[in-house]
Amino acid sequence: MEDKYDFGLIGLGVMGRNFILNVADNGFTSFGNDLDEEKVNALKKEGGDLAKVNATSDVKTFVAGLSTPRKIMMLVPAGKIVDAVIEGVLPYLDEGDILIDGGNSFFTDTDRREAYLREKGIHFFGAGVSGGAKGARLGPSIMPGGSKEGYAPVQPIFEAVAAKYEGEPCVAYLGPKSAGNYVKMVHNGIEYGLMQLTSEIYDVLKKGGDFNNDELHATFAQWNAGRLQSFLVEITSEIFEKEDDLGEGRLVDQILDKAKQKGTGKWTSQNAMDLGIPVPSIDIAVSMREISALKDERIHADALYDRPTVETMDKAQLEKMAEEALYFSFIVTYAQGLHQLADASREYGYDLDIATIAKIWRAGCIIRAGLLADITQAFKADTELPNLLLSPTFVKKIQSTVAAARELVAYAAKNGIPVPGLSNSLTYFDAYTTTRLPLNLIQAQRDYFGSHTYERLDREGIFHTEWEV
Repeated sequence: MEDKYDFGLIGLGVMGRNFILNVADNGFTSFGNDLDEEKVNALKKEGGDLAKVNATSDVKTFVAGLSTPRKIMMLVPAGKIVDAVIEGVLPYLDEGDILIDGGNSFFTDTDRREAYLREKGIHFFGAGVSGGAKGARLGPSIMPGGSKEGYAPVQPIFEAVAAKYEGEPCVAYLGPKSAGNYVKMVHNGIEYGLMQLTSEIYDVLKKGGDFNNDELHATFAQWNAGRLQSFLVEITSEIFEKEDDLGEGRLVDQILDKAKQKGTGKWTSQNAMDLGIPVPSIDIAVSMREISALKDERIHADALYDRPTVETMDKAQLEKMAEEALYFSFIVTYAQGLHQLADASREYGYDLDIATIAKIWRAGCIIRAGLLADITQAFKADTELPNLLLSPTFVKKIQSTVAAARELVAYAAKNGIPVPGLSNSLTYFDAYTTTRLPLNLIQAQRDYFGSHTYERLDREGIFHTEWEV
């Protein structure tokens, strides 16, 4: 092999194969590696010109075929397999080579791997890749963080393959250590929240307005042409059009209502609790997937209880209310995730620029939305903004939609339609914007039974009271 390849990729599943073809399409010769010969041959066949994109199942041949410093990206499932791949390739690497984890690894694993490889002279960084299989092929949003020195040689490749928003690549170096994987984790948490909200609005329109699939398609398509423009709203409109190729009617009506998960939403929720940052719209999205898995129990419980008869609403009125409630809740969910990122940046030393993160989410990724342009500007205008809800621009957006959110949540509760994502978003907003919460009583209770003490409003100090008379 005379000419060396510019870029190497380990893991030729759908994401890996599409990403490496994207790299090759953008003028960088690419070499793939996978233990599965079928995947190796599939890439060779699809790539066409072996001088531009090639593949092998042999790790030693793979590493030897790359130009130095070697730039190797892994797109494999998170967990022990990442460590196994690292150990498999490490004996053939030289000091100064670059290893990239493009999967959804937990951020503390990335920190551990970065420290381990740094000692061996290998640059390592995590780079979250969002956009699914299509995004990997045509342009994803990429979230790299880790060795800045290691990122520099890869930067031209990532900027070439990333999605573009008004000509700007949706990729940026985000920070040291596990910053990239952490940002991707929270991205996925926000994704969980937005998907839950969208499913609840669908349920309300279907049950409360008797919307059929054609009407649902038209409604979401119309919303996608307005301020709710986003990837998730766009694909939702398309889902309602899809015919069932194994039966009659629309496919969506035949899909079992059990939503699976791979863990990134749960990681986001758990870590937010560790940080002490509330993200209830994400928390409940994880919980609802867990509740959905209890299908047999739900069927049993449904037979035990009387449910209210749904009072249908005028379709035009319900559609307007639902659009405003969804817009409100989208804002609140982004606000929670970005609040978590800002706090994690301080806690873990990432030095994240929230405006930059919002900027690279504007295209390519699953949570891309028109809202992100305004979010970018809000954090550019105030780089120390602790929460999106404090931005003057977003105060106006919230003020104009919160009434509809209240009305929709009340309507759903009265009619027995579960909307926990919408109600949690509303409750978070109400709690965050309330000067005095009733948790003074909780502090009194804690002091009563556990002598946990409390602080006072009228004087400094820590106090304890003997409550029992």
